[in-house]
Amino acid sequence: MADKTIFGRTIAGDFGYHQPSYMEIVTSIEGTTGIAMVVLMLIAFLLASRPSRRNPGSLPPLVRQMAGFNAFWYSHHLFIVVYVLLIVHSMFLFLAKDVSEKTTWVYVVIPVMIYLGERMFRMVRSMAYESKILDAMTYPGKVLSLKMTKPAGFRYQSGVYVFVQCPQVSKFEWHPFSLTSAPDDDHLSIHIRSLGDWSYHVYDMFHEALRCSNLDLPKVSIDGPYGAASQDHSKYEIILLIGLGIGATPFISVLKDIANGLDKEGCAANHHSANGLRKAYFYWVTREQGSFEWFRDIMKEVSARDSKQGVIEMYNYLTSVYQEGDKRSVLISAIQALHFARHGIDIISKTPVRTHFSRPNWPRVFHGLARKHIGERIGVFYCGPDDLGRQLERLCHKMNMRTFTRFVFHKEHF
Repeated sequence: MADKTIFGRTIAGDFGYHQPSYMEIVTSIEGTTGIAMVVLMLIAFLLASRPSRRNPGSLPPLVRQMAGFNAFWYSHHLFIVVYVLLIVHSMFLFLAKDVSEKTTWVYVVIPVMIYLGERMFRMVRSMAYESKILDAMTYPGKVLSLKMTKPAGFRYQSGVYVFVQCPQVSKFEWHPFSLTSAPDDDHLSIHIRSLGDWSYHVYDMFHEALRCSNLDLPKVSIDGPYGAASQDHSKYEIILLIGLGIGATPFISVLKDIANGLDKEGCAANHHSANGLRKAYFYWVTREQGSFEWFRDIMKEVSARDSKQGVIEMYNYLTSVYQEGDKRSVLISAIQALHFARHGIDIISKTPVRTHFSRPNWPRVFHGLARKHIGERIGVFYCGPDDLGRQLERLCHKMNMRTFTRFVFHKEHF
């Protein structure tokens, strides 16, 4: 506390000539609102941490009950209470007596208006885009595929995403998912992997409805489209698409879009897609064999349409099997090669795309592309965990310094 003499000569008048104690300051309106704001922001911060948001099972039992994505989502809306407390806090500042000095509301009102405007715009647009479920399927790994009607006037580019709401699970939550349909398709499709509270509930509802042959499927609303890094693929004549697990979803839309373009008049003659693309390389890395079922029909369709032009090269990698050449995978490699030679279908993925084992040797992949496309510009698009994204970005910079081929890196992670 300040010396009483100094207090009396300086700010005593602002406090009615009564020097408040430490507890009086803490329990004042200014003190309680400030402490409350710190506590609320601390709660939001802790519930936004990766263990709480993505892996609540790793937390102690007592804490686990209060964690999860829903807890993260709802806790972040405590900012509304924080903003109210901030205004109250600013109105009772100790040394500010003139209203002109209490200007905190000026800095709050603009972001609040922008937020409210965005929420209202999303609500109106989601009501305008009525989408009916045409088909639903569940796959290994708790993945749900939804095929929906395409709303009138809904236009988008491949690689973008939409926000999805399921009112029967929550009337307030909207979650982003990449479209796996192509812009020329007469429908919209998404693939949802169960990675959190909301997606688990949605998967369970649809799984139960399909199991009981219930024709009355849960309803979903969509809002979008919203741009993503993957939509910039149209800026390049050569692209490298890298998806890890469910991170392949934006590139499925891109591949379907390219395949649709190959059917257009004149593509077969010049070996270009309709948007000027000359070559697309797609690397899909997944841990479980069952993951190949997610996009099996689409990859078969893309392979069939590209069989003559050779614009698209696709590679599957299964990381749960030892690297090719290892003694522990020799037998399965021999069976795989024999079956592929006889039937043209990979025995692992059950598609025309050959499955490789272990993880790709990314430096070898990039060096091979640099030798094949000397002096050209290659768009590299990645979707998956951030760790590999940083490694690939560093590799692109290294290749740009050491070769004449320029790799331009784009990423989105989940």
